[in-house]
Amino acid sequence: MDSTVREDQRIVLVTGASRGIGAEAAAQFGASGAHVVVNFREKRKRARDVVDAIVASGGSASVLGADVSDPAAVETMVQEISRTFGRLDALVLNASGGLERDADPGYALRLNRDAQVKLATAMLPLMPEGGRIVFVTSHQAHFIHENGDVPTGYTPIARSKRAGEDALRALIPEFRSCGVGFAVVSGDMIDGTIIVRLLERRDPDSVEARRAAGPLPTVEDFARVIVRAGTEAAADGHTYFVGGDDYLAAAARTR
Repeated sequence: MDSTVREDQRIVLVTGASRGIGAEAAAQFGASGAHVVVNFREKRKRARDVVDAIVASGGSASVLGADVSDPAAVETMVQEISRTFGRLDALVLNASGGLERDADPGYALRLNRDAQVKLATAMLPLMPEGGRIVFVTSHQAHFIHENGDVPTGYTPIARSKRAGEDALRALIPEFRSCGVGFAVVSGDMIDGTIIVRLLERRDPDSVEARRAAGPLPTVEDFARVIVRAGTEAAADGHTYFVGGDDYLAAAARTR
């Protein structure tokens, strides 16, 4: 990894950043002046392209491959960040999955809950006071207890993402004791993402229903809020919502 960073630069790790929301969040963090560590699982060339684009725009970034569901790979990633930078100022937990054709029944929970908790706790010793941990999720997952209207086939993923959010929220006292803040960014279906493209093939009615409720946020819109959550001071456990006003209204009626 490139270690040529300024002393005053924030070091930001974005998981699952080789494409989509993660790639755009990495680009926007880079544009804000941070050094971005672009994590990927398999798509090294895509991740390298993300880094090259950030650098070409005057930013600073590096590539770090690791399957976040593999404890050994996570430990190697922690060691690499520690050795190269000595600290991590923001951790964006963006990597998620479960819709893959070859995924086993327990994969969604291992990735969307267990891996998120293990990665956050593993990186915590590297994070200085004022650091930020951001968990990226969807309205279908965040509001699953209030609104069970989840696209066909997405329910296990939504439940596992909500389980991941709950498990991370349970760690807020530990984060707080280290001076590290925790926030959640929850979004409606995000136009142009792989999830929406998959659902358009598997359950097109669910996508049309969301479009009928209002314009879907763009990848750029969502990434902009992720950068805010990873940068500004906010109350521990604060949730940033992107799009889906009908979800918010329905949730308010149930309280």
